[in-house]
Amino acid sequence: MPRLAIYQPDIPQNTGTMLRLSACLGVPVEIIEPAAFDVSDRNLRRSGMDYLNHAAITRHISWRAFEAWRQETGGRLVLATTKGAIPYADFAYRLDDIILVGRESAGVPEEVHAAADARILIPMQPGMRSLNVAVTAAMILGESLRQTRSFPVPAPSEM
Repeated sequence: MPRLAIYQPDIPQNTGTMLRLSACLGVPVEIIEPAAFDVSDRNLRRSGMDYLNHAAITRHISWRAFEAWRQETGGRLVLATTKGAIPYADFAYRLDDIILVGRESAGVPEEVHAAADARILIPMQPGMRSLNVAVTAAMILGESLRQTRSFPVPAPSEM
């Protein structure tokens, strides 16, 4: 199943929203530290609510630690960036994709851009800088899960 990676998050509420999204969709999350806040912060818990207990979260102490893990386990790194080359809906997703979103304040450094196997973007109106990182993650994860047919299947009682 595709994964979501969050690079050095800045805003606990956005991270909590992405963790809640991932818990609801059954998507594992990789948090690449350092974060700009204590990951146990109450704002993170408020936005993630009680869903955080259902999220599959792995924390990596640095970009290099994350990259070592990725090289060991495999997985194609797909970077969501305003400097992307391929619109996210035109990209062919795979089950081993790791969809990486950057910091709210600064995106990702050139080293991370260089390591990405693909760089995708969400097309926007001219003059607009970027979407909220949690919105970006939701749009891209939704398309990825649709293409790979990885959406959770509701229990019969939930239908």
